[in-house]
Parts: sequence; structure tokens; C-alpha cells
Amino acid sequence: MYTERAAPEARGTLWRNRLPSGPYRVLPDGCLDLIWTGGEVIVAGPDTGPRQGSGAGQIYIGLRLASGTGPSVLGVPAREFTDRQVPLSDVWGGARARELAERLAGANAPGRVLADAAAARLAEAGPADPVVGAALAGLDAGEPVSLTAVRAGLSERQLHRRCLDAFGYGLKTLARIRRMTRAVSLIEAGTPQAEAAFRAGYADQAHLAREVKALTGVPPSAFRPTG
Repeated sequence: MYTERAAPEARGTLWRNRLPSGPYRVLPDGCLDLIWTGGEVIVAGPDTGPRQGSGAGQIYIGLRLASGTGPSVLGVPAREFTDRQVPLSDVWGGARARELAERLAGANAPGRVLADAAAARLAEAGPADPVVGAALAGLDAGEPVSLTAVRAGLSERQLHRRCLDAFGYGLKTLARIRRMTRAVSLIEAGTPQAEAAFRAGYADQAHLAREVKALTGVPPSAFRPTG
């Protein structure tokens, strides 16, 4: 069973998931996660496609950081984690990662410990790269990447490099993933596919079907309402 709640102090979302007893699929969402497995903390980078896994009822606690927040928490560009999962000890060093793991192991609310650790790192990091906010605002407004670059005072190539550092991939890829996430959420809520395509910003239902299959590995029909 999956549950989540907002963690605004860490610019993210805390989640808890009991893994199924068989194979499962994780969809790309444009974010970076810190995941407590019960034995260690791992960093799950921003995926460009579906990631397969298998579980046996394990419970994972995670903090999904908002797009562009991961580098401030980890001190490493997001591009270093794209399509990868690595132990936090490889990023923060063994001593600091072990100290966090020990606190998590002894905590009644490990999610709160994760959020507090991320919030502390954000306070140390200082202000975020202003390009992150400009890029996300451009996506939300549906403007071309070229216009976003102009507003940020950068060339498109410079913007692309800054986005790789902030998000783990370029702005066009992030736009595709965010649009797919909106569409899948609508479909899971019971919205007909044609309406979901329109509301999510696709040209038509066929466009939605191609993009969802490309980014998730399954057709839109796989995302049936859960309620």
C-alpha cells in the first residue's frame, strides 16, 4: 500500500510503500528520491523511462524531492544520478550516511528524520539556482524552450546544461515526463483518454498513447481507475 504527504520544509513529498510480492514498475516523474530501505539510504535518480523491480512485501520510506531540489540536498548535479540508484554513502561519505541510517533505524517516524536531514542540507545550500524557477515557470506556461532561454538570459545550449545539472535531463524531456504524469493521473482518476489527452496538453489521443507507451512501457489502458 502506498501513502504520501507533503513535506514543505524539505521541498518534497514523504511517502511510504509496501512493495508487492512480485514485479513492479516505477514510472519517471522528473524527481529525485531519498529512500530508506530499512538498512541503508539510497538515492534514486530521475528516470527517463520505466524502472522494473521486484519485492517481497518490504516497506520503503522515501522523500521525493521536487524537481530541481535534489542537487541542493545532495551537493551533486542531478545528471550524476539520471537512471541510476546509488547508496547515499557514495554521495555524502560513509560517516555522514551511517549517522543518518542510525537515526532512521531508531526512529518512530523515519520519514520525519529524512525530511529534517534534507531541510538542514537545503539551509546549508542557500538560494537555489534562479534558472530552476524560470525553467519550471516556462514549462507551466507552455512556452517554447527558446523563449525560456531568452527570459533566463542564456543560450539554449547553456539552458540545456543548467537543466541537466538541476533536473537530470533537458527541459524538453522534463516537459514530456511532467505531461505524461498529468495524463496518467487523470486516467487513473477515471478521466476518458480523449479528455485526458486534451487536458494534459497532447495533440490528440493517439499522441497521448504514443508518449505514455514510450515513457512507461505500457499503454494508457494499463492505468485504470483504482477507486
